[in-house]
Amino acid sequence: MVKLLIGHKGSGKTGQMVQMANEAIETCNGSIVFINKNTRLNTELSRKIRVVCMEDFEHITNIDEYIGFLYGIISSDHDIETIFIDSILKHADVSLGDLPVFINRLKNISENYGLDFIVSVSAEKEEMIGVDFAGCDIIN
Repeated sequence: MVKLLIGHKGSGKTGQMVQMANEAIETCNGSIVFINKNTRLNTELSRKIRVVCMEDFEHITNIDEYIGFLYGIISSDHDIETIFIDSILKHADVSLGDLPVFINRLKNISENYGLDFIVSVSAEKEEMIGVDFAGCDIIN
């Protein structure tokens, strides 16, 4: 399943995601991955969570490369239960116009590999034109 945290910058999405990830790692049987733009959250997240800093992967510059990157993460650990993606619009030049394709691809990956994605988007639902919210859970 793809779960979306949406709202404008400063609405508390990142803090909510950190809390959700820290709670999830205590009850899950597999792995949790948290993808963030930089390292600023490393001390807030449990050491049991695999934190990925996108600044370390500067050559990922579009959604195709980003999806390939996600496949690489998934193939390296078949026990992943949830991948958190914080502030997707700050990663790999992803724009609001890319979201319909990106979210559909996440839904397919989620279904094929049996894992969840929790993605924060700095936008309101009305701004996410063309996104098919069927099969998504909006959690805020």
